[in-house]
Amino acid sequence: MEELDQRSVPAWCLSFSAAMIPFCAFCYGHSRGVTTRVVERVVRSPVGVYGLFALPFLTLAMEKSIYDTVQAWQGLDPNIVPADRGGFPSGGAALPSFSLIPVRKIARKLTQAQLAEEQQQQE
Repeated sequence: MEELDQRSVPAWCLSFSAAMIPFCAFCYGHSRGVTTRVVERVVRSPVGVYGLFALPFLTLAMEKSIYDTVQAWQGLDPNIVPADRGGFPSGGAALPSFSLIPVRKIARKLTQAQLAEEQQQQE
């Protein structure tokens, strides 16, 4: 997890924004009656009431897409399980990535001691 300490933008701020912006948009839309219109439109569609069963899967896919995209933006591969994590909710690495962007490559800043240690390991 030491690579997390090298980031210039605080990870919690990006993750918090990635979670709160869609949530606030959902709450605003719900207050404006969007939820009722979506349910009515799904029920009146050709799939009928059975289309309501797809809504939880669609919303979870949208949430995973946002989470994976933010992780990729921060330079973290959403398909890799960190050694110090596991179980719910970090089991998303077992699923395919829904990231909208590729994982950003972040150059590590090494101190002189770390650089010397890596050179010794390579020899």
